[in-house]
Amino acid sequence: MSFLIVGLGNPGSEYDKTRHNIGFDVLDALAKKHDASWVSEKHGWVTSIKVKGRIAHLLKPTTFMNLSGKAVSYWMQQHKVKLEHVLIVLDDLAIDLSVMRLRLKGSDGGHNGLKSIDLSLATPQYARLRFGIGNNFPRGKQVDFVLGKWKLDEEVPVLEGIDKAITLIEGFLVEQKATSL
Repeated sequence: MSFLIVGLGNPGSEYDKTRHNIGFDVLDALAKKHDASWVSEKHGWVTSIKVKGRIAHLLKPTTFMNLSGKAVSYWMQQHKVKLEHVLIVLDDLAIDLSVMRLRLKGSDGGHNGLKSIDLSLATPQYARLRFGIGNNFPRGKQVDFVLGKWKLDEEVPVLEGIDKAITLIEGFLVEQKATSL
């Protein structure tokens, strides 16, 4: 059984360690835990890990957030991954810092990465792990906040959140059945 775990973010050093790239950070920590190395391929950085006999292909799209669906669709086809074995890891403004929400389907919630994936897959019926980044920003400064670096006092909760996210991802891999959800 093959899975595709996608961390959403934007490529480029200017986006490293920003709130919008928490999906990349979670997958980097997951790959490190399993001694996996990233390789640059078509539409993304990819690697694979094994968790209790389950193969998980990890993907950090290089298509930029607003075109994430192109990479997700391509790598689902490459690895013949069923929709119910896809998990998207992303940032969420509507959730408190480092709080996780794992859902097996749902709306895009205004997130451009999910909008792109919904459009490319022609459905919102895939799992997503939302990592709360909070919404502590002044009116009109949402873009600056989302694309901003973590504050010093946020670093510990973020690292703890990344550990929680890894536990949830590994649980998703182990608990998924061979049939549809």
